[in-house]
Amino acid sequence: MSKSINIPAAEQVSLFRRMTLIRKAEERLARDFKAGELPGSVHLYIGQEAVAVGICAHLTDNDYITSTHRGHGHYIAKGGDPFAMFAEVRGRSSGICGGMGGSMHVADMSKGIIGANGIVGGGIGLAAGAALAAQLDGEGAVAVAFFGDGASAQGVVSEALNISALWKLPLILLCENNGYSEFSPTGSVISGGIADRGAAYGVPSIAVDGNDIAAMWQASQVAVDRARSGEGPTLIEARTYRFHGHVEGESGFLKTQYRTDEEVNERREADPIKRFAADLLARQVLEAAQIEEIEREIDAAIDEAADRALGEPWPQISSLDSLEVR
Repeated sequence: MSKSINIPAAEQVSLFRRMTLIRKAEERLARDFKAGELPGSVHLYIGQEAVAVGICAHLTDNDYITSTHRGHGHYIAKGGDPFAMFAEVRGRSSGICGGMGGSMHVADMSKGIIGANGIVGGGIGLAAGAALAAQLDGEGAVAVAFFGDGASAQGVVSEALNISALWKLPLILLCENNGYSEFSPTGSVISGGIADRGAAYGVPSIAVDGNDIAAMWQASQVAVDRARSGEGPTLIEARTYRFHGHVEGESGFLKTQYRTDEEVNERREADPIKRFAADLLARQVLEAAQIEEIEREIDAAIDEAADRALGEPWPQISSLDSLEVR
């Protein structure tokens, strides 16, 4: 944890709850996939929770986010309904997109969640457009584009940096560098430092420990305040790690292991939730019994939402004529 924490105690507890909510939801999806209860595979966010929670804590429903194929965490961090997400992943009519989008397309326009995206870097241009719309509206809204280290090589990153710098768009480009582009180590496919790329366009850029919720919260506050005040874009590289594979079930088709168990176990020592829990205990913001109660409460809520989604009906063909994204 950062040694200097200026986050109100109540906000710290809220951050911990939201991170735990994402973790429990993803762990339930992992179990459901393994049990063969999902209609397709899922890309889980386990290990990266501090990134989405750190920035979404500064956003309102009027602000926009665009996501990635690993979008469940972003969706929940922005206030999305876990039940609607579970129903969508299961392809049920109660899903946030009526069961028509699935895991890689969870969206909720009422909360500014423009949507997850199966196209690498596909959300970056959408976020730039949303930032332009927010600027034209003049109501102080901002847009955040989540993307991975692999997507940092897409040309749209440069285009978004260029136009947002020229027009001082309220855009935050947030790269979640989890060390791997699918099955390839980042260093084997990405040249140079991702956080260094903003300098060519005069865009303030920072590399942050993405497993440190306080560091993420503080860096995000600066970026969001800058965007809201009309000063333009910021590029944040959040260095983190995913504990699960690129996609659930990958061991069934990969012939070789692309990272060792020793590496994963070593990186688990920097688990953002465990780190934050230990820090909350050390600073007496929460007691052990309170942390355990929060975990039990969220476990129960997630199981209730997931179990209820399993009983929801499948979409009817007729619903294609009237489907609306909420």
